[in-house]
Amino acid sequence: MDRILVIDDDVELCGLVGEYLAAEGFHVESVHDGERGLQPALSGNYVLVVLDVMLPGINGFEVLRRIRNSSRIPVLLLTARGEDVDRIVGLEIGADDYLPKPFNPRELVARIHAILRRTRSAEKPQKAQLAEILRVGDVELDPATRTVRQAGKLVELTSVEFNLLQVLLSEAGRVVTRERLADSVLSRKFSPFDRSIDMHVSKVRKKLGDSEGETEHIKTVRGVGYIFAHPREKVRSGTP
Repeated sequence: MDRILVIDDDVELCGLVGEYLAAEGFHVESVHDGERGLQPALSGNYVLVVLDVMLPGINGFEVLRRIRNSSRIPVLLLTARGEDVDRIVGLEIGADDYLPKPFNPRELVARIHAILRRTRSAEKPQKAQLAEILRVGDVELDPATRTVRQAGKLVELTSVEFNLLQVLLSEAGRVVTRERLADSVLSRKFSPFDRSIDMHVSKVRKKLGDSEGETEHIKTVRGVGYIFAHPREKVRSGTP
């Protein structure tokens, strides 16, 4: 039985989430403040952490930052509805996904399953992937070892960022729509109001050293999606 850790100071909510996830086959344990949640989150005993932003003591962002300093355990961040800044900051720090409160328990389960599917897929690369190293310009991606190098230098990516870059590299020179990226990378349908893909693309760009007007590996095709451009390739782009 997969074990999930919930870090949230809302005791009643934790109880409801625990009951619902238990019915879905998960074993859930809850901690009600950030400081006490860190040790179990890093223990290796859980497959995923559900983390609230608003916590007593240290907030969810600081908890996430400390988790990411030493662990790649998937983290689903719970944010206040309408707080776009919280979602952006969470994704920048390294959250795998976010869910605004209040939420439908079915949506929570769907998000958890999607995160675990792509995490496990990343841990067990398909045979077809093992031999195919993707190289475009100065970027090299090895699916077998889940490593990326840019100009020979190792680039540290989260699981979501790696999967996103892999899709773009495999279609280098062609536009990949936001709809396809949401389906392939986040395992859900694209919503025009969901900026997750844009934020993940922004993080990958920064890690590859992209700067507008100079080096741009990933370009925006306004209103459509993104393209990983071949060297010297000109693509009409715009800010996501």
